[in-house]
Amino acid sequence: MPLTVLTGTLGKKRAAHLLRRACTGASIAQIDEFSGLTATEAFQRLVQEDLPTPLPPIDPKTGTEWITTGPTDNNGDNLSTLLNAWMIGQMLASDVDDAQKLSYSFRERIVFFMHTLFTTKREKVNNTRSIYYQNALFRHYAFDTNDIEVPTPNPDPDSTEILPPTVYPVNFKHLTKKMSVDNAMLKFLDGNLNVKGRPNENYARELLELYTIGRGLEGNIPETDTQGDYIYYTEEDVQAAAKVLSGFDTDTKEDSAPFTNIDIETGLPRGVIRGSNIATQHDQSIKTFSARMNNATVQADPDLLTGSSPTEESVLDEISQLIDLIYSQDETPRNICRRLYRFYVYHEVTPEVQADMIQAMADEFIASDYKLIPVLEKLFTSQEFYDGATDISDDMYGSIIKSPLDVTLGFTKNFGINVPNSQTETDSFYELTFSLLSEMSGQGMDYYEPFEVAGYSAYHQFPLYNRSWISPNYLTNRYNFIRNRVVPGDLQDIGDIKPITFIQDNISNDTARIAKDLIVALIEYFLPMSAYITFDGSGESEMTAERMAYFLDALVGSMDADPEAAWTTNWDNASDLEKIDNQLGNLLNAILQTPEYQLM
Repeated sequence: MPLTVLTGTLGKKRAAHLLRRACTGASIAQIDEFSGLTATEAFQRLVQEDLPTPLPPIDPKTGTEWITTGPTDNNGDNLSTLLNAWMIGQMLASDVDDAQKLSYSFRERIVFFMHTLFTTKREKVNNTRSIYYQNALFRHYAFDTNDIEVPTPNPDPDSTEILPPTVYPVNFKHLTKKMSVDNAMLKFLDGNLNVKGRPNENYARELLELYTIGRGLEGNIPETDTQGDYIYYTEEDVQAAAKVLSGFDTDTKEDSAPFTNIDIETGLPRGVIRGSNIATQHDQSIKTFSARMNNATVQADPDLLTGSSPTEESVLDEISQLIDLIYSQDETPRNICRRLYRFYVYHEVTPEVQADMIQAMADEFIASDYKLIPVLEKLFTSQEFYDGATDISDDMYGSIIKSPLDVTLGFTKNFGINVPNSQTETDSFYELTFSLLSEMSGQGMDYYEPFEVAGYSAYHQFPLYNRSWISPNYLTNRYNFIRNRVVPGDLQDIGDIKPITFIQDNISNDTARIAKDLIVALIEYFLPMSAYITFDGSGESEMTAERMAYFLDALVGSMDADPEAAWTTNWDNASDLEKIDNQLGNLLNAILQTPEYQLM
């Protein structure tokens, strides 16, 4: 059943919903801009093909980058933290022109999705440059609308004939192929230890179970009495896949060593074959898969061998055959689209959702040659993404609990906090991004160091999913993060806001001077359930009268005989700016401390 195209302009509520989910939040001005667009126009704004490639992170100790040159003894010992902070800066589009910020953030959100699927841990990899280049690999494949064409050199130097360009596919299936020989992934799942005669099955197992085919719809997986039968693949398939993947090693053993093996399609480093011209540690046997995978075989292409011996080219071709086989299985696109759905829409996938929405996404995934952008376009321009199914009260607003990343970065974007340039304002940039990383950690997210091999629990662990972000301690830290930034104090740290300045810059004077109008305006921007707001809770108001009274009291208090009139008078006369600032800080704190602000 195809998704239903959403018609008409988005309006404020839908625009804010889209930008929370697709871009980790947006400023008031950006929400206003997108509110006047249709869903299709909004998506087109988010996919800009001319986005810049970010420059590598700077080590403030040396004032130079270490990614391309390799670190030296002069570098600090916190390069891993610097890299994490730099990646947070990319999500905030720190070095990007305003016209490209939302599109850049959308691309980085896809990069983050890829990280939640193809998870690695920085401590196990222990090579900042390998992590950096894996992140770059995700970015290379994030906006996959167009394949890459490069000129084909003519092997005849005397010929003037122009050969057809070489086309390199850019899609999720090709990302999976590249990930199978990515340096960080080889180290993380011990692919560098997978050799002929002593196979290591770690990556092969996760490739099938987590990254591609999966084990079916969680909570509805059919039972089997056969040991080693996982319904859509078997233990036999894990073993065969491990043999296909054998014989690769990481390109570097030390963080300071140069990368020597650059992938011609991506321009990024990849692993190296064990041996020189011959892949001496690759299992050369014919790999036969189970009936679950149609008894398929993978074997070397004779034309790619040196004599009868495997080469890097022949092994890469075998890996390509393996990934093609995996993606030919019906369950692979469904599993990947379930992961997309849980990341962008809602954690619960019922059999009905699987049959309708997930299958529609999977059909588009296949039809577009396994590209993500066409699937996301169908999703983000659909009625189902915003309002749920027709005639059913199951809208998607506020259906996801924000991750610590969403809380901290979303706040930064909501309030238009200036993010210093990572290249020219390095100290200030790291001061802000370090503080955000610290807050994320206190809220339960150690970035690039998830608890499990499968990644952050919120994105894969049935049945809790995103509810795993919430505990009494984590929730307290979320609320403290908000309060410390919006309630005026003696010291203004980087990332804090001045409430009165924020309101003056973003809310019209006619709205700000009327207490109730100001409260409604802020709710519309900051809370996902924000339609038909009234102060008596009448009609279809998504806020109760009690909640609205609480917000009003936080702003105007009860000291004056007519608190609302007193607010208007004080605002108009600007007679006590410090008092106004404190009142606005109390209001913002009250709104942002609500359970609704923890949702998106």
